[in-house]
Amino acid sequence: MNYDLLVIGSGPGGYVAAIRASQLGLKVAVVERSELGGICLNWGCIPTKSLLKSANVFEYLKHAEEYGVTISGEANADFEAMVKRSRGVADGMSKGIQYLFKKNKIEVIQGTGKLKGNKQVEVTNDAGEKSIYTAEHILLATGARSRQLPNLPQDGEKVIGYRKALTLDKQPESMIVVGSGAIGSEFAYFYNAIGTKVTLVEYMPNIVPVEDEEVSKQLGRSFKKAGIKVMTGAEVTQVDTSGDKVKVVIKTKKGEENHEADIVLSAVGISPNLENLGLEEVGVQVENGRVKVDEFYQTTVPGVYAIGDIVPGQALAHVASAEGIICVEKIAGHSPEPLDYGNIPGCTYTSPEVASVGMTEKAAKEAGYELKVGKFPFSASGKASAAGHKDGFVKLIFDAKYGELLGAHLIGANVTEMIAELVTARKLETTGHEIIKAVHPHPTMSEAVMEAAAAAYDEVIHI
Repeated sequence: MNYDLLVIGSGPGGYVAAIRASQLGLKVAVVERSELGGICLNWGCIPTKSLLKSANVFEYLKHAEEYGVTISGEANADFEAMVKRSRGVADGMSKGIQYLFKKNKIEVIQGTGKLKGNKQVEVTNDAGEKSIYTAEHILLATGARSRQLPNLPQDGEKVIGYRKALTLDKQPESMIVVGSGAIGSEFAYFYNAIGTKVTLVEYMPNIVPVEDEEVSKQLGRSFKKAGIKVMTGAEVTQVDTSGDKVKVVIKTKKGEENHEADIVLSAVGISPNLENLGLEEVGVQVENGRVKVDEFYQTTVPGVYAIGDIVPGQALAHVASAEGIICVEKIAGHSPEPLDYGNIPGCTYTSPEVASVGMTEKAAKEAGYELKVGKFPFSASGKASAAGHKDGFVKLIFDAKYGELLGAHLIGANVTEMIAELVTARKLETTGHEIIKAVHPHPTMSEAVMEAAAAAYDEVIHI
């Protein structure tokens, strides 16, 4: 059973790499111990967006009268039905990967893979039976799992990770979410929107701390307005699960506070799946908890590659996919361009949504740039007003000397659909004046991009 490429893991890095390799003429197999599509399709990106859409619909119904729509009776959130829909969406996407693998003649090997050296991989199936497969190239794409903190151990019942948060048996009356990155903020928004009392705890001074400070503060205001209790500069120091509710001690600048909730959701990051892969046995080097790779994802062992959450770089599905394509194109003898990690978009699907690419204003100043900063509020957007979504803004950061777009930071309705324009603009080295002169359709939310660029150059019309 010899292959040109054997991929361990079928998440958005592994399955995309496998399909692209097959397109390039390689004989490919994928080893997967669970569902095809990995965490993203089954327990991450896709099912969470399904839940968030249910929350959006519920919120529309609650505010229907504002749009001139009268509904007889009261709208209720059916938590079990929302979860059921979410699982159905995820299952459909996983079946789509099965179809794509069949279409591209990719073999699926069910089981857990381990490197054995000499271009071999040992696969152990659910029955404990072991088989050896040989491949000229082996690609590790094993992803990551919810990170566990010593002072916040997950028991899967009262203290849970994101996976359990997708499939709770019943809606909790109260929840404490620890960590306000994309995962924590999205779950905080979802559960609050359907009626759970939510407290969001963040160790850093602002929520979504990787974002531009103005965006972080705006989301904090929006969350508080929606009824979420937001605690920044705070740390969970103790958790007691012995009673009916979880008792939590939260340390703040003012001292320790006692809180309790039905559920505590730990959303404090991820841990790469590196255990039992045989890395040490075959000589694959790991640095700072990630596999060491070159710009084309070759590890320290010839013929062994790694992508996605187990290598340095942003732990995002679209990053893993891009890395996988670059890796296999290099294997196939092409000349791909290395990935520009400074031009990776990040999206958080709360309400309002958050999307960004490039440098924050603070980072750009610290890098020594002289800046032109333009900001356009959605309160001045005709489309946003018509849609009833006036919260948020577009903020663009330009190098004053050359007009280079250094960073873009958006918060508002549907901004995750708008960020790609700015990623492309940065890729093409578009200047601020070129964005201003690119005619944007009216009325749209995307006009705010052009207006923000105009604001940076004192040419803005509508504010």
